[in-house]
Amino acid sequence: MRWDMFVWASVTLVLLALEAMAPGAFMLWLGFAAAAVFLLVWLLPVPLSALAQVGAFVVLSFVSILIYWRWFRRREPASDQPALNRRGASFIGRVVPLASPIVAGHGRVQIADAFWDVTGPDLPAGTPVRIVDADAMTLKVEPVADGGGCRPAEHG
Repeated sequence: MRWDMFVWASVTLVLLALEAMAPGAFMLWLGFAAAAVFLLVWLLPVPLSALAQVGAFVVLSFVSILIYWRWFRRREPASDQPALNRRGASFIGRVVPLASPIVAGHGRVQIADAFWDVTGPDLPAGTPVRIVDADAMTLKVEPVADGGGCRPAEHG
């Protein structure tokens, strides 16, 4: 085995091993590009210069990642729990009473055992509000005209 074939076989194995240790599909496609260069070096009767091999790897890496982004990434299924790591977003639509009044656009609500900062129109404490948006740790609320079935939230 020539040295360049050994290098590309090693690079392929290392990239695929990195993908196995930290999955995310990025290293997989670079590994495919390295495997393609290995096959290119192995199958061509004329040896390629090191610069041509690296250039082929760069071009094939861009092509393989482009294929991933354009073809495979679009076909990933949507999550059945899109707000899983965005706790505030999971409260959108919930109606809760204000724990403290909204003054100058800022107040607080209690959901389960946690207090959340809220923004919205000035309202007195106890007013039922509907959570309409979440931005990091701040919830945006609007008043509920008919009380909206307001009750303390049972769970967080």
